[in-house]
Amino acid sequence: MIHPLVIGNWKLNGNLHFISTMVSILRQSIGSIQNCKVVIAPPMIYLGQVKQAIYNSAIELCAQNVDLHISGAFTGEVSSNMLKDIGAKYVIIGHSERRLWHAETDYVIARKFYILKKEGLIPVLCIGETELEHQEGRTKEACARQIDVILSLQGAEAFNGVVIAYEPIWAIGTGKSAHPDKVQEVHEFIRTYIAQKDAKKDSFVTIQYGGSVTSKNIMGLCAQPDIDGVLVGSACLNPESFIDIIRLAVKQKSSKMF
Repeated sequence: MIHPLVIGNWKLNGNLHFISTMVSILRQSIGSIQNCKVVIAPPMIYLGQVKQAIYNSAIELCAQNVDLHISGAFTGEVSSNMLKDIGAKYVIIGHSERRLWHAETDYVIARKFYILKKEGLIPVLCIGETELEHQEGRTKEACARQIDVILSLQGAEAFNGVVIAYEPIWAIGTGKSAHPDKVQEVHEFIRTYIAQKDAKKDSFVTIQYGGSVTSKNIMGLCAQPDIDGVLVGSACLNPESFIDIIRLAVKQKSSKMF
């Protein structure tokens, strides 16, 4: 992918003042940046305010989660059609924090994947290995396992137009980013693994990297052919850092055109 996809995941951070300041700076700064998809994922309660703040800009909206149900007696939950109604385009599912703290299984995540696809939203499917799996050389095995449930239930064609975010769990919020060469190896494996399950060989999936992404490592990451963009965590909470990441991602990917 020549035009990188950069998603900023705010996680449980932000307030009305932060939204006003952050989006204003982003709008001013990325207006002149071409050939990049910029997406922000605020906490659920602020989706409406952020949607208004990014109106008539190139910034797109992402939610951090979705419920399995469309409607009903499910207090505190938010459905896929509600997210679509409010203007979200992307939805993060399978993040390791959801897997860990909310006990979300691969099967639950596969069901969410199906619901989002049915509603016409774009899943941002997070997959990745634990530190132990990394140390034991089982990274590809862990990624395949998390993909297999969706493949078995919905087939490889379901990945057409989807975003996969490879996020090694040991790198999230630790400051320890995976080496670009290793990330490339995993991304190439993921792309090939899905493609070989598709008899038509025409499924297209965007594959991002996430895990301590900063302006210092973005160039090395985006230099790799199978890294289509990045899912940014803590660095996206600082507008200057986030803008630097966007600019450098575009610069590196654009250089590959020549």
